[in-house]
Amino acid sequence: MPQLLLELFSEEIPARMQAGAARDLERMAREHLAAAGFLPEALKTFAGPRRLTLVVEGLPVAQADRKEELKGPRVGAPPQALEGFLRKAGLTQDQLVERDGVWMAFLDKKGRPTTEIVAEMVEAIIRGFPWPKSMTWGTSKLRWVRPLKRILCVFDREVVPFAIEGIEAGDVTEGHRFMRVGYGWGGQPFKVRDFDEYAKGLAEHFVVLDVEERKARILEGCKTLCFARNLELVEDQGLLDEVAGLAEWPTPVLGDMDPAFLDLPGEVIRTSMRTHQKYFAVRDPATGGLAPHFITIANVQSADGGAVIAQGNAKVLSSRLSDARFFWDEDVKVGFEPWLEKLNGVTFHAKLGTMAERVERIVALAGEIAPLVGADVAKAKEAARLAKADLASQMVGEFPELQGLMGGYYARAAGLDPEIADAIRDHYKPQGPSDAVPTAPLSVAVALADKLDTLVGFFAIDEKPTGSKDPYALRRAALGVIRIILAGVRLPLTRELVVAWIFASEARERAAMAKLPQVDGIITKRSVGITFSGADEAVEAAGSRDPEAEKGIRELLAFFADRLKVTLKDQGKRHDLVDAVFALGDDDLVRIVARVEALDRFLTTDDGKNLLAGYKRASNILKSEEKKGWKAEGGREILPDASAPEVQLHDALRMIEKPLADALAAEDFTAAMRELAGLRGPVDAFLDGVFVNSEVPAERDNRLKTLAAVRDAMGQVADFSLVGG
Repeated sequence: MPQLLLELFSEEIPARMQAGAARDLERMAREHLAAAGFLPEALKTFAGPRRLTLVVEGLPVAQADRKEELKGPRVGAPPQALEGFLRKAGLTQDQLVERDGVWMAFLDKKGRPTTEIVAEMVEAIIRGFPWPKSMTWGTSKLRWVRPLKRILCVFDREVVPFAIEGIEAGDVTEGHRFMRVGYGWGGQPFKVRDFDEYAKGLAEHFVVLDVEERKARILEGCKTLCFARNLELVEDQGLLDEVAGLAEWPTPVLGDMDPAFLDLPGEVIRTSMRTHQKYFAVRDPATGGLAPHFITIANVQSADGGAVIAQGNAKVLSSRLSDARFFWDEDVKVGFEPWLEKLNGVTFHAKLGTMAERVERIVALAGEIAPLVGADVAKAKEAARLAKADLASQMVGEFPELQGLMGGYYARAAGLDPEIADAIRDHYKPQGPSDAVPTAPLSVAVALADKLDTLVGFFAIDEKPTGSKDPYALRRAALGVIRIILAGVRLPLTRELVVAWIFASEARERAAMAKLPQVDGIITKRSVGITFSGADEAVEAAGSRDPEAEKGIRELLAFFADRLKVTLKDQGKRHDLVDAVFALGDDDLVRIVARVEALDRFLTTDDGKNLLAGYKRASNILKSEEKKGWKAEGGREILPDASAPEVQLHDALRMIEKPLADALAAEDFTAAMRELAGLRGPVDAFLDGVFVNSEVPAERDNRLKTLAAVRDAMGQVADFSLVGG
């Protein structure tokens, strides 16, 4: 069947927009084609520095004839509504059909040529394309990311005739901006009539169409250059994605840098290369450190092998690194205390005070958390006090992505305790799923304090994530807390949230009263010396101090539960098992995960599946009777005429009572599940062989109490009513 080829050729498209543009072009084309009744055999898009390309296989030459239903106004509606519908449908009233009190129009639509539909589709796509940023040029009213130069649109090897703002569709494209077949320089136009000719022509005119092919070409070329000089490429996927969108004919070139700059922190060199120049760094395999070289990706293949390009780029890099050296030298001279003073003038959030006040909260929280994770309290407070100082440094001002990391370097340069320097360096970690988790106790204390303050602070001012929006990265902060805790930290999460909430409440009051100069002071809520025996008590204690706190902390715990579900789901665990365990009110994430894993294993066994079915049967019976007013009052016993299944289940419950309690106390949840598995046979026999709702009140009451005892025993492990299946 015929093929459609579309190319939208423009000035340079920003690399960061190209992947999204390819997805949007594919989506919009599919939607328009589907609306016309077309189901193509294949549809593929390509994006590059100067072109968006669409190729669609298997379109018919014309649209099929079809019948269309139009729903009109209700019978008896005002005449104006009916007249408007008739004009739209192009019919008279006697051609309408009444159906369920509504006027319906049935139209026979003759199929249109595909070229007409494609022309309308392309114009709609171009005029409605969702670029993040767009522009107009000249006298045209058309908006595009950069000036649109050509439209290539060919269907069934023939040009689709149409024009948009003076740009006529044709069968001409052009190759590389500078490199040219034969002699001379400049883009060389050429004609194509299908995708095979198009792809072949671009390759011959020094354009690599497919972004994945450009990436492979860059990576292979970089590694070849490194191998020839006994070097190793410092791979950087983000940079690779970016440079693949900058060059149509990417050609790696190895250059040399001044070795004197290697005494700067490696991250500074790499960031300067990456951010300013889009260079790849290389390392010396013998030492593992950076080598005095770089790789730049040229967009031309020069006769001298890139020697001139390398020299020019080396000069620019030297200038950039000279700036970095200046920042480093000046920052080392200034030190932490002046930076901390500057934080008093930096607003963290209008409702949460300054950055300096945030530092105070992190210091207090770190002091609270330190003994719980085995860290020195004084060191934790000092590390927390200095953790945000580098935000005022010149280096972080130039390279914000180095915050924290530079603080660690400056701490070492100032001769501070290496543990404190590591804690400053690592307190933002983990920043993503592939980022390392801090494990040193001091680093853990500061990292948790930083993330908990962020979470509680923004929840306290009702700045929670909504839908896909999360401007303060609270989901990432919660996942960071979860990953740190699951790495081996046993932390009473609820209690720390309560303490953080108290600090956040103070910050809100300070921020509010800063706008009320007639108020001389505030009544502090800070009372960290409270002891809590459990999660619920902690929440209620917070609620007694701040009416909003109980609601907010419960929302935060639910937020952590949702994030934990995401984490466990990525590991293949069921989200309903997380709900079943969280329902117990436990806030020890390590213990929660251990319960979930044991429950997951248990429910894959026959004993687990059958016991769950028995639990649900028992639970349904109990719910029904409890709705009628039955309550389990007093103990259960063996009645003189009790049946064998009753006695068996009674004895089984008595036999597992202590072993189950011991297993739960030892947090051996596998053993706890094993004990519960012993109930499977007795529960099945009881439910199959005993009439629970006996007409004898004493029998009925005792049998219901036995089922309640089964529910209570299993409820010590998880709320099985929330488990699906």
